Amino acid sequence: MSITLSKQNTLPIDANQATLIGRAWVPGNPAGPSPIVVRDGNVFDISTHFATLSELLEMENPLDHLKPISGMPLCSLDVLLENTHESPNPKQAYLLAPADLQVIKAAGVTFASSMIERVIEEQAGGDPSKAKAIRALVEEVIGDNLSAVVPGSDKAMQLKALLIEKGMWSQYLEVGIGPDAEIFTKAPVLSAIGSGGLVGIHPKSEWNNPEPEIVLAVNSKGKIQGATLGNDVNLRDFEGRSALLLSKAKDNNASCAIGPFIRLFDDHFTLDDVQTCEVTLQVKGSDGYLLQGLSSMAKISRSPVDLVQQTLNENHQYPDGFLLFLGTLFSPTQDRDHPGGGFTHKLDDSVMISTAKIGSLYNTVTHSSTAKPWEFGIRSLIHNLAQRGLLTAKN
Repeated sequence: MSITLSKQNTLPIDANQATLIGRAWVPGNPAGPSPIVVRDGNVFDISTHFATLSELLEMENPLDHLKPISGMPLCSLDVLLENTHESPNPKQAYLLAPADLQVIKAAGVTFASSMIERVIEEQAGGDPSKAKAIRALVEEVIGDNLSAVVPGSDKAMQLKALLIEKGMWSQYLEVGIGPDAEIFTKAPVLSAIGSGGLVGIHPKSEWNNPEPEIVLAVNSKGKIQGATLGNDVNLRDFEGRSALLLSKAKDNNASCAIGPFIRLFDDHFTLDDVQTCEVTLQVKGSDGYLLQGLSSMAKISRSPVDLVQQTLNENHQYPDGFLLFLGTLFSPTQDRDHPGGGFTHKLDDSVMISTAKIGSLYNTVTHSSTAKPWEFGIRSLIHNLAQRGLLTAKN
């Protein structure tokens, strides 16, 4: 159930005030990926100034560096979006994920309700048929008081002691209310797919879900330059069987979607907007199924700044910057096929993730084994940029 992308269904509500940057595949001899900026409904290739998006975001203030450059006119935004789908015309430009050399990181268990769902997955051992009964048991013991607990605080440690006493302690509660956040690598550099593409579910998974999230664009100095949207595609059965299967549950071909654009921070869009926004999720099945959900960033347990600091510090550096998924409040639990079966994806599900000031990210579900193989890696990027004479770009 693919959708035709347009300005109306993609851009933020105040697009005329937004500075939107991203990446597009640009036709040519040779063709290749270029950083782009959106201006007045048109798309401009800025690769002769910044060979990669990472290079632009490394600037102290990217806005100051964008203002004086015109870039090369590429096409209208309408044309770019119309050609952004599962099988784009290679002779025309199309949108890519707004990430190139940045490492793709993710913070897990950052909301109380999703924290509880992770405990349920663990207790159920990855079996969705056991989830309903275990959910009732877990909520009876834990309740909803986790949302008021500050991670790492004295109250959190008192709650930890109580849960250990009741035999309900979990590794997910440890990262949810303990001092250390769960930060993991979601996907390899350059492997993310953009809006309009296919997201991949492992063919052996029988219990999985989308995870609608805000994604921060952070440079090597830890400065948050802007934000976009992401789908941290998740296999609940794999991780539920064992937390050591996290990499298999999270990192598969086409299992990371980011887009549509990065909105840079300015007077009209700040970190405060990120911390108070609501992220909506809609899943439409080809069978007529409809799932809708909401993730309110105001309910996050750890601040975005804290999560960035726990990602980048004296113990870990990212010289090309990173993109950081902030986690989600929403874990779908409603039954899809039969009572007690919970939610899981079906092939051709259409997934929309949206928030007012960033826009909307659209993807269609397929199996990771049938999605287009990931073949354009770092070596391919360097070779391509050299062929196009972009490695000597000056700022």
